[in-house]
Amino acid sequence: MNKTLQDSRKRSVGAWIKSGSPWVWLNAGAVAISLIMVIGLLGLIAVRGLGHFWPGQVMVAEYQPPGQTIRTIAGEITDSEEVPATRLAAAGLEISGDREWYTRDLIKQGNRDLSGVDFVWIVDEWLSNRRYPKELIVLERREWGNFYGFLESVQEDGATIASGESVYRVFNKRLARALDIYDAIYQIEKYDIGSVNAAMEQLRLAERRLEMSGNIDPVGQTEIQAERKLLNLAYQKLESQLGDLYRAFHRDSFVARTIDGKMLEQPISKVVRVYQPNTLSLAEKVGFYVDKVGEFILDDPREANTEGGVFPAIFGTVMMVILMSIMVTPFGVIAAVYLREYASQGWVTRAIRIAVNNLAGVPSIVYGVFGLGFFIYFAGAQIDQLFFPEALPSPTFGTPGLLWASITLALLTLPVVIVATEEGLSRVPRSVREGSLALGATKAETLWRVVLPMASPAMMTGLILAVARAAGEVAPLMLVGVVKLAPSLPLDGNYPYLHLDQKFMHLGFHIFDVGFQSPNVEAARPLVYATALLLVIVIAVLNLSAVAIRNRLREKYKSLED
Repeated sequence: MNKTLQDSRKRSVGAWIKSGSPWVWLNAGAVAISLIMVIGLLGLIAVRGLGHFWPGQVMVAEYQPPGQTIRTIAGEITDSEEVPATRLAAAGLEISGDREWYTRDLIKQGNRDLSGVDFVWIVDEWLSNRRYPKELIVLERREWGNFYGFLESVQEDGATIASGESVYRVFNKRLARALDIYDAIYQIEKYDIGSVNAAMEQLRLAERRLEMSGNIDPVGQTEIQAERKLLNLAYQKLESQLGDLYRAFHRDSFVARTIDGKMLEQPISKVVRVYQPNTLSLAEKVGFYVDKVGEFILDDPREANTEGGVFPAIFGTVMMVILMSIMVTPFGVIAAVYLREYASQGWVTRAIRIAVNNLAGVPSIVYGVFGLGFFIYFAGAQIDQLFFPEALPSPTFGTPGLLWASITLALLTLPVVIVATEEGLSRVPRSVREGSLALGATKAETLWRVVLPMASPAMMTGLILAVARAAGEVAPLMLVGVVKLAPSLPLDGNYPYLHLDQKFMHLGFHIFDVGFQSPNVEAARPLVYATALLLVIVIAVLNLSAVAIRNRLREKYKSLED
């Protein structure tokens, strides 16, 4: 009886295995685990990145490690961890008692210009008399990071105009004035003077072209000199305006006191934002949070990319992806059409397909080296010799820039577009082609009006995969155009408006730079998470846009497929 039961169980298990159910459950489990990991990763990035902008309370407390004198500290607790007592002892701290584990807090104490560091680890159990003073302020500065302390006075041209209870209100008014002046200075320096300098450079190049041509053109030289004179007058006027603005900008100053009694006097022009963290209501915290997130998305970076925003990196990433898409799509489609529709299906075509598939597996840094050697050093140098000789020896296209970065990534993603387009062309029914030819259309007309429209969803699929890969690439860009900080955007109001020769910032490289090259690691860590989340969002938006176009094309030509 037992033997018969065992045989029956073996047969049922064998039948269950042969049915394929175990593999279905295994695949379902793998997909579920992958989804959980992806969601968990995105959740971690979102919490660590977006949580950085929420204003925390600033604590003041006495801190006394065993065997050391007591001192007063102030700052925000940004992280905590449990550490063994042996680890603290190895760091040179005196450990008393039988306690095996301690809580260690990372305190953002700011005041780097006074103390040398703005983050410090402390042991939570050695803190006492914790309090949260309402009058304590946080100053976000253009240099040296945050300041934590108390406002003592506001000064105008060295004379004290406010102190005591009214000092915070007066400081806010003077800060608003300084920020308005800063916006005016920024407009003049980046746009108005930038336009004058661009025009002056165009005149210099035009004059150089006249000299190189060997033709003496007094009329042309006179016109250049007249235009240069007008530009010089405009520059002098702007420079005078800047001088007046800078004098007004640096007029006001403040005196502040740290928690340990040190005094600091600085111009208000060095401050970006001031707030009292321990008095903020929930609504004020939400407003502060929205303001900080907006600053992160729309402003330029400062403080070695550890403060401010990442807008130039967002702009550079999107611009590069758009240019790459414009380049890779036609070449990928043309190559796929030739291989599928016109090339004889012999061993040469098969070898080309194998080569295309193998190109998809080449490390991206190899494409970067190729782009540097061929596009920049060879093609770029030749372009400079032929079309921009007046600018030499300063290179125009013979240096890394947006154009070469886009072409390099187009080459990197070309195999993806070719393979996806070929798959789409192969799925177009033969009967549709024959019907078009039977109605009198030529092969080219059939291809252009019937086959390609029906294969367009597959082309968009290839473009989606290309965008997803190109937007996150960093290694090749480090060789062909990306920089840590770009002084201006590649698209502006100066001729020729789109500057393909200009270097640019990129979100992926920004993550690498902030995470591994920043001198202030603790300050940079939250921005790594925030920038990574932003990169994911940018890629998702680009891909969703392409998916929407693909779905619309699929619905449009669905009736033809049926």
